[in-house]
Amino acid sequence: MHTVYLSLGSNLGNREENLHKAITEIGKLVGEVVRQSTFYVTEPWGFKSDNLFANAAVCCVTERSPREVLALTQEIERRMGRSKKSSGGNYSDRIIDIDILYYDDITIDDADLKIPHPHIKEREFVMKPLEEIFR
Repeated sequence: MHTVYLSLGSNLGNREENLHKAITEIGKLVGEVVRQSTFYVTEPWGFKSDNLFANAAVCCVTERSPREVLALTQEIERRMGRSKKSSGGNYSDRIIDIDILYYDDITIDDADLKIPHPHIKEREFVMKPLEEIFR
């Protein structure tokens, strides 16, 4: 079994409901959610929006590989209505965003998958929920 930490964010629709739904789907598809942070309300990061974010972090145990976790979290995003991922630093409002923060203690530096996530320490909306559940 592997330990994976994920960051979640939502700033469209019912943000808290979106986070709850995504966490439920993570539990079904990725692996058992063993720790979950409280929800934090934060300002958008990297772009301007009138919509505040709800953010959270979860820890789950999984038999899935890092690439499988990536594919499954992107599938959850699509099912919930997210049509495009941010790219090239161009961020926008989103129903749900799920990022892999850590997967065991491995490092991956591919174009489409970077573990640990390269911007963890720059983002308080990631660090605060992560610190709550990180062990």
